[in-house]
Amino acid sequence: MTYGEAGTSRSAIGSGLVYHGIPKGASVGLYFINRPEWIIVDHACSAYSYISVPLYDTLGPDAVQYIVNHAAVQVIFCVPQTLSTLLSFVSQIHCVRLIVVVGGIDESMPSVPSTTGVEIITYSKLHNQGHCNLQPFRPPKPEDVATICYTSGTTGTPKGAVLAHENLIANVAGASLSIKFCPSDIYISYLPLAHIYERASQISLAHFGAAVGFYQGDNLKLMDDIAALRPTIFSSVPRLYNRIYAGIINAVKTSGGLRERLFNAAYNAKKQAIANGKNPYPMWDKLVFNKIKEKLGGRVRIMTSGASPVSPDVIEFLRICFGGMILEGYGMTETACVISAMDEGDRLTGHVGSPNPACEIKLVDVPEMSYTSDDQPYPRGEICVRGPIIFQGYYKDDVQTKEVIDEDGWLHTGDIGMWLPGGRLKIIDRKKNIFKLAQGEYIAPEKIENAYAKCNFISQCFVYGDSLNSCLVAIVSVEPDVLKAWAASEGIKYEDLRELCADSRAKAAVLAEMDAVGKQAQLRGFEFAKAVTLTLEPFTLENGLLTPTFKVKRPQAKAYFAKAIANMYAELSTSDPSPNKPS
Repeated sequence: MTYGEAGTSRSAIGSGLVYHGIPKGASVGLYFINRPEWIIVDHACSAYSYISVPLYDTLGPDAVQYIVNHAAVQVIFCVPQTLSTLLSFVSQIHCVRLIVVVGGIDESMPSVPSTTGVEIITYSKLHNQGHCNLQPFRPPKPEDVATICYTSGTTGTPKGAVLAHENLIANVAGASLSIKFCPSDIYISYLPLAHIYERASQISLAHFGAAVGFYQGDNLKLMDDIAALRPTIFSSVPRLYNRIYAGIINAVKTSGGLRERLFNAAYNAKKQAIANGKNPYPMWDKLVFNKIKEKLGGRVRIMTSGASPVSPDVIEFLRICFGGMILEGYGMTETACVISAMDEGDRLTGHVGSPNPACEIKLVDVPEMSYTSDDQPYPRGEICVRGPIIFQGYYKDDVQTKEVIDEDGWLHTGDIGMWLPGGRLKIIDRKKNIFKLAQGEYIAPEKIENAYAKCNFISQCFVYGDSLNSCLVAIVSVEPDVLKAWAASEGIKYEDLRELCADSRAKAAVLAEMDAVGKQAQLRGFEFAKAVTLTLEPFTLENGLLTPTFKVKRPQAKAYFAKAIANMYAELSTSDPSPNKPS
């Protein structure tokens, strides 16, 4: 589909909404995963001054109903699968007047009782109605609301971040100064469009006129989709980069002898060349790295990472294997996406780059955590952001808005940062999830979990501690294949994997690897987990242990694993009167 064709559809859909009498400034819900129609509807909202409100299943059906009513959504675009969810509570969403089914068939549209006042039509019918009754654009003003993005929050009901057109444009304009796309670029869209990371990417891609391919909708087939599309730009999150990293390392190890030696020689030679600012010898790409590049289609020139920290080793590894630009950024919904991003050509890793030119950043002292601007060698403090990228506030929630934006217009992120030379920002801690151990040491669990994420045994990890205990414990969702291979190499027999998870030898092996990785990451003695419980069950959105951006919901995880946590502390107190020996 060309930009011209997409533009025609955008005008038809917007005109269709006008035809149905939907007033300017009304909220329009988008309740389906990434596909071309999502982008077209979003652009129609912009051209005709409607407010787009992404709805997504990972918040659960209760949350969708809550958002529709909270934002007074009048039109919902959905697909047949999500239509059935909407119909289950259609009588509870009185504000909705029109439901448009993308990919629906006219003949099979369900009728709803006329008392609900809801009309259900297909996307193609709305498209035709608009096409036959074209309306002139009703462009918004910069300060008009573009979208209300509901974020899950790790607690309570979803909060609606209100973003104006000027917020989104300022952010993308600022970010585009350091990372430029071009019309020959091809991008794969699979990260949820309900989140600001993918939304901002799409605005940028449209500005530069790049092409966008959409995945089939199945994460398990993502690698097939990438091989078919052969994108030049790949945006992802650390979870997937860690999987790619582990997959390549594993393949190299199992390839054995000569191949493993060849990979190591190529890797070290290229690493050395990059470190010295020289161009690596092309032979290494031909012999080794081109085969690896093919995993992502062979054409990727830019990879971006956001949403949570990616380890410096993984970034360096990807740079060497894929040979393109690998840029890590930092942002949040409340700043319309990017706060800072690595600059092209910056060879240093372990930071989130320099400020987006569309904002200012300052670090504010957090004395209770001993972070101040006088810290040596580098100043540290809570990251605060100001500028045209800052959102207008949480929808209908002045209290929470005032908690994050101060009277001088600074947004307080809750993240702790440090200024490195060259204006680079490094995120070192989180203000929110801090807790104290019994001996008064402050713990930032995410930092520890990110360190442990490099363990082969670990798929996911939840580190727990509290002020009643002097040490930490961990719940580990294991990588079943790694555990099986370990048991085979140790000659350990077991009925099923559950039995293996409960085996004290397996726990000891996992804890030993965690200790080794923790030492490498220079964790302090009290930051090491002293006991571990292995589980086969992954932390997912479905079991309520993850937010939609894959962060652990700590209060929920604590409740879910309460018994295992209690058992670990009970065992520790019997086995060792002073469990906080330095490791």
